[in-house]
Amino acid sequence: MSDGIEVSKGLANFLTREDLSLFALVPNDVGLNKAHENNLKHIAVFTATSETFNKKNINASIEESLDRIRPVVSGAKAHGMMIRGYVSTVFGCPYEGKTSLDKMMYLIDELFSLGCFEISLGDTIGVGHPDLVYEVIQKIKGHYDLKNIAMHFHDTRAMALANILASLQNGITSFDSSAGGLGGCPYAVGSSGNVGTEDVLNLLHSMGYETGIDMEKLFLASDFILKKIGRDSQSKMHTAYRALRVK
Repeated sequence: MSDGIEVSKGLANFLTREDLSLFALVPNDVGLNKAHENNLKHIAVFTATSETFNKKNINASIEESLDRIRPVVSGAKAHGMMIRGYVSTVFGCPYEGKTSLDKMMYLIDELFSLGCFEISLGDTIGVGHPDLVYEVIQKIKGHYDLKNIAMHFHDTRAMALANILASLQNGITSFDSSAGGLGGCPYAVGSSGNVGTEDVLNLLHSMGYETGIDMEKLFLASDFILKKIGRDSQSKMHTAYRALRVK
């Protein structure tokens, strides 16, 4: 996160747009202050259902992570910021295997009670599958409005789109994705990036959903960043779209 300030300054012209919400991942008060000083209006805080993953990722236990989040959320609310919460390892942990849905519910409760408007549930290592997605959503239903729940699927085992479809069929309409499937996590060895935005968009448009996103512009944006960092696209739709453009 060392270049966070540089990134935020580069986005300065977009920060006042009402049709765009830019979230900065904020780990502590220092990050919050930097976000506020650079006119960011939206932040995200994060924890995980796995004690081991939390220790390796942020060097804190689950309870210690909540202790860090509380003052950040309090400060963000004082600045009038919108706050999104992330819960990692909901569908499985690289160190502990299956994680507790009761722990997930506890963390969702805590984050909503602090003031998060939306909680994103992460399949951090991409081990989720549609039956597990159904199990997670059934656990949540009746306790929370599904409009305030998002899903965050990594595509390590090529299951992300199947999991998104299962989520859609069970009432979830908000999903995280990344340009060309970029991403990954140094504390989740073998995990691929998030599901490609192009693949998600293709799925949704094929099913008749309106997203407001232009595939051509998305392709150009993804192509730009992939070339900048020297990475190949992990998105099948992006790869197919590129091949069609070459022809």
